[in-house]
Amino acid sequence: MGIRHALAGGIAGTALALGSMAVPAQAAPAAGGTAPACIEREVSYTDQGFFVLLENTCSRAMSIQVIVNDGPDGSCFSLGKGYTAAPFFSKGTYARTVVC
Repeated sequence: MGIRHALAGGIAGTALALGSMAVPAQAAPAAGGTAPACIEREVSYTDQGFFVLLENTCSRAMSIQVIVNDGPDGSCFSLGKGYTAAPFFSKGTYARTVVC
């Protein structure tokens, strides 16, 4: 599924399904380098904050973290091959997605 198609399906539904597709990591290690291009990202701002739609098109599961300017960073979590997630942030602006 392409990232644009996933947005058409509704970010809210993707965000609700996050629990079944992304598993929080046990510890919150320091952020690493920028996530590879096979972790597709699309940022959508709302009046309340922003979503980062993430899609893993890599050949394996990836541990990733969203880094936020002027707000708390997201938690490190594992995103399975072929899965999507849409974490929501109520403060700050999107900086980048990194491996962790």
